[in-house]
Amino acid sequence: MQTSFSSPLPLTQVHITDAFWKREMDLIRNTVLPYQWAALNDRVEGAVPSWWMHNMRAAARVVAARKAGKALPSRQQVPGMVSEGPSPDQADPDFFYGWVFQDSDGYKWIEAASCQLSVLPDEALRSQVQEAVDAIRAAQEEDGYLDTFYTITGIENAFTNLKDHHELYCFGHLAEAAVAWWQATGNDDLLQVTRRFAACIARRFGPGKERGCPGHEIAEMALFRLYEATGEQEWMDLAQFFLDVRGTDPSTFALEENVRRKRSGQPELPVTADRYEYYQAHLPVRQMKEATGHAVRQMYLCSGMADSARLRKDAALREACERLWHSAVAEKMYVTGGVGATHVGEAFSRPWDLPSDTAYSETCAAIGLVFFARRMLQMQAKGEYADVMERALYNTVLSGMALDGKSFFYVNPLEVDPAACEKDTRLSHVKPVRQKWFGCACCPPNIARLLSSLGAYLVTCREDTICFHLYIDSEIEASLANSPLRLRLSANLLKDGKVQLTILSGSGEGTLAFRIPEWSGAWHCSAPGKEAREEEGYLFLRGRWQEGDTVSLDFSMPVRALTGHPLIRETAHQVCFSRGPLVYCAEEKDNGPLLHLLRALPEAEARVEWQEIGGVDLPVLRMDALRQEVTDGALYRPLAAPRESGVTLRLIPYFAWANRGKGEMRVWLYR
Repeated sequence: MQTSFSSPLPLTQVHITDAFWKREMDLIRNTVLPYQWAALNDRVEGAVPSWWMHNMRAAARVVAARKAGKALPSRQQVPGMVSEGPSPDQADPDFFYGWVFQDSDGYKWIEAASCQLSVLPDEALRSQVQEAVDAIRAAQEEDGYLDTFYTITGIENAFTNLKDHHELYCFGHLAEAAVAWWQATGNDDLLQVTRRFAACIARRFGPGKERGCPGHEIAEMALFRLYEATGEQEWMDLAQFFLDVRGTDPSTFALEENVRRKRSGQPELPVTADRYEYYQAHLPVRQMKEATGHAVRQMYLCSGMADSARLRKDAALREACERLWHSAVAEKMYVTGGVGATHVGEAFSRPWDLPSDTAYSETCAAIGLVFFARRMLQMQAKGEYADVMERALYNTVLSGMALDGKSFFYVNPLEVDPAACEKDTRLSHVKPVRQKWFGCACCPPNIARLLSSLGAYLVTCREDTICFHLYIDSEIEASLANSPLRLRLSANLLKDGKVQLTILSGSGEGTLAFRIPEWSGAWHCSAPGKEAREEEGYLFLRGRWQEGDTVSLDFSMPVRALTGHPLIRETAHQVCFSRGPLVYCAEEKDNGPLLHLLRALPEAEARVEWQEIGGVDLPVLRMDALRQEVTDGALYRPLAAPRESGVTLRLIPYFAWANRGKGEMRVWLYR
C-alpha cells in the first residue's frame, strides 16, 4: 500500500488530444458555455428561466440601497421554486425568482469557463466571466455575506435554515469557482469575495461559536480546495469543524428547526441526530457505514471526508470513506456508474434495489462519484477506484448532455418507454428526451465544469511515482523525483485497448504506474529494462526513464455479456453488454418498438461496427438475437413456447441514446 499521497496535475500540464474527448471539451467551450451563459441571462427561447443574473442584479440594488441608508421595500417571499413565474421580460426587477440555491448555477459556469481558460485563452469568454464576477462582487454584503435569496427577501434570516436553504452549498460552489478563476487568470477578485464570505461564515460557526453544518454538502471539499490553493489554515479548520459537528447530538438541524417552530407556535422536535439520515447527519461521519439519503449530498460529503483523511492523515475518516465507497459501489451502483436509485428524495435506496425504468441516477450524483473516486485514488492507487471513475464518466456523465451540447438529462434511467413516461405519474421524473434547461439546473453546468477539468483526472503524482488512471490521448508535463518529464500518452479506448506512453523529453529515476482495467481480459506490457510488479489493479514499472523510452500496453477489449448480482431483483434473467469502458443499450430507432420482446443470446458473436450518431462516429454492436412475435389471444393464456423469429440486435453506447428522437430504450435485455 502507498505510504504517501498523490496530487492531480494542474490543467496547464495536461493537454488532451484524444479525438473523442477533445471534441467534448471543444463542444463545452464553443457551444455549451455560450449556451449556458445565455441561459443564465434568460435568453434561451423556450427554456425555463435561470434567473441567475436577474437575482444578482436585484441583490446588488438592495446592497447599494442599504449602503446608502435608503429604506427598502418589503420583499418577503416563500422560499422554493417559482414554477409558474412570469416571463423574464415581465418579471419584477427587484423580486427573487427560482430556487433558494439558484446562485450556485452561475458559480459552476464560472468554474467551467475558468478551466477552459486554463487550457486555451479566449478573450470573449474571459470578458463574460468578468461580467459574472463583477455582478457577484456587487451583490456581496458589507460584512462579506453573499446569498441573493436572503439579501433580497430578508437579510435578518440569514443562516437560520442551514438544513434546507443552502447558503453553505452556494458558498462551496463560489469557492470552487474562485480558485479556478484565480488559477486560470491570476485575477484574485473572486477569491477576495470568497475569503470575505468564508470569514463571515467563520465568525458565526466554529469551536466555541454556533454549531452548524451544511444541509447540502460541498462546502467541506471546497474549503479544503481553498486551503490547498492558498495555504490558509483557517479554511481547513472550518471544513473540519463542519465534518466533526455533523451527525452529533444535539442535532444542529433539529435545534434550528425548533427555533422556527417556536416562532410559529408549533411543538418542538427531539434534538437527536438519528432523524436526519436523508442529510447524512444521522451519525458522526467517522461512524458512517452505508451510503444513504440524497445521493449528490452523500457523494460530496464523501469527497470532503476523503480530502480530510488525506490532508490530516485521519485514519478513522479514511476507514469511513472505504466503508461508504463499498456501500455505494458494491451494493447500490448501476452498471452505468449511476448512483441514487429512487426519485423520492433523489436518494440511495436499500442495497440491491436498482430498478431500471424508475431509476433516478442523477447526473450530478455520477459527477460526485467521479470526485470521490479521484480523491480515493489520491490516497491509494487502487484499480477499483479508477474503474468506477471511468465507468461513471463514459456512461452516466456523458449521458447527461446531448451530443450537440444543447440539451441535458437530469435523470439517467436504464429503461424508457416514452408512452409510460407521459401517462404514468410514477415515471414523471423520467424524460425520454433531453431538456433545454431546468428550473433546478444543477446538472448542466456541473457537466461543463467536470469535462472542462478532465485533465485533472488522468494522472496523479507523488514523490517518485506517476500514476496513470484514465487512458485518454494526451501530452503531459510531470515530474519524477523532482526531474521534469514531457510524456505522450497514446490511446483511443473507443477503438481498442492499445496504450503507449513515450518519454518525449527529460529523464528521471522512479516509478510509472498503469491501471489494469477491470474490463480487460488478457493484457500484455512491453517495457524493456524496467522492474515490474502488480498491486491493487496497477502495474508498477520502476527504473531509470529517459527520452525515447516507451511503455506499450495492449489490453484486450472483448464484448462482455454482464449479469446483475443475484440479489438485484430487477435484473434477474437479464443481460447487458459492454465493451471497454462503454455500456451499451438498445434503442427503438435501431430495433423497432416493444424492446421487452427481444431476447439476447449471450453466446452470439458480437460484431463491432462504426456508426454516425448525432454527428459523432461511435462503435456500435451487432449480434444475432430473437424477438417474440405478438399473437392475438386471451390476456392470460396457457403456458406454451413463444413464437420467436431471428433478428439482428443493434446496440449503441448508452451515453448516445436519445440523440435521434424519442423512442424506447433498454440497457438490460431478457436472455
